[in-house]
Amino acid sequence: MSTTDITVRRIATNGIQANVAIAGTGPAVVLLHGFPHTWRLWSEVVGRLAPRYRVIAPDLRGFGGSTRAAEGYDAGTLSVDVEGILDALGEPTAAVVGIDAGTPPAFLLAMRRPDRVRRLVVMESLVGTLPGAEEFLAGGPPWWFGFHAVPGLGETVLSGHETEYVDWFLNAGTRGRGVPHHIRDAFVTAYAQPDSLRCAFSYYRALPASAQQVRDVVARTRLTVPTMAIGSHPVGDALERQLRPVADDLVGHVIPDCGHIIPLDRPEALLRLLLPFLDADQIA
Repeated sequence: MSTTDITVRRIATNGIQANVAIAGTGPAVVLLHGFPHTWRLWSEVVGRLAPRYRVIAPDLRGFGGSTRAAEGYDAGTLSVDVEGILDALGEPTAAVVGIDAGTPPAFLLAMRRPDRVRRLVVMESLVGTLPGAEEFLAGGPPWWFGFHAVPGLGETVLSGHETEYVDWFLNAGTRGRGVPHHIRDAFVTAYAQPDSLRCAFSYYRALPASAQQVRDVVARTRLTVPTMAIGSHPVGDALERQLRPVADDLVGHVIPDCGHIIPLDRPEALLRLLLPFLDADQIA
């Protein structure tokens, strides 16, 4: 699919302006990226989804072309952002797909508003501090979690070196294979904008609040939405293990020889899992 088939709109939601890429027609599918990405993370899969679905891929709050908000980077607020985008587009329900930082808000939206989420796909992340990820965390969380969490530090010391920093994550997240040059350039441009790193690191600074939101909702209800958890390197099956005790309908997969940035590193392998799972709703 060429970029001319994708419309990018500014949509008011929950006190911000979200930059949202939209393509195709049919039942809505929302795609939520992580760090250090924008909606262009999904560039290799949108064209395969758009003939069957209305694909809605926002830049999350503070990322890409969306508002550099002062606050609201906890998963609960982000899930309300997504719900407002659906409202603005006249979509009562959607399948929701999240990776990395997009996973906790996708999870909370499905838990809090199961009437609006037909199916849930979550990838390469953890949901708060739920049990199940002990093996993955045995050596401690990834080093950048602590670095990003210190208020004001990362964005100060990285000023002028955003390109090198983003490139490190893109290389590590594809196990050295890299991402297409035009997508890499779009990511680098986005994160070199004023205040971009402060917003990105605010996701990590909000992790304690997000984890409490996850604990609270799991204490009240179960995950009833049909869910697929997909892992690769390095998270593997840790997310599936977290979800298994709280989910009524869960399937898990681990994609071999695949880096963290699944939609760009192994898009065909992702689509082989994603399309049948989403299409199950369309079978009479």
